[in-house]
Amino acid sequence: MKHYLLSVVQPADGTPPAPDALAAIMRDVEAFNDELRAAGAWVFAGGLHGPETATVLRPKDGEVLITDGPYAEGKEYLGGLCLIRAADLDEALEWGRRAALATTLPIEVRPFVDQH
Repeated sequence: MKHYLLSVVQPADGTPPAPDALAAIMRDVEAFNDELRAAGAWVFAGGLHGPETATVLRPKDGEVLITDGPYAEGKEYLGGLCLIRAADLDEALEWGRRAALATTLPIEVRPFVDQH
């Protein structure tokens, strides 16, 4: 089995859903996580605070500079992630499809390097 990263793509200027809608989304996400666990595909998943909470550590001249905020401004940011096990890309894409339906957000599916 290979590992894949399912990244939740959050719009930077998006308005959060109303509380009732958010509760329904969170129920769908938990059901999705339960499906992953039942299939033996779940490794780890979690949501992230917004990019304004980020701290960036950047190497420069043998030192490390620390700055607050995101590394780059963008129209989208990483809102959450899910690490899964899948036999191949087609299976990972199917999990990504289910994640997109559960979160109502775009999902990026990426394989890890050099897995056999």
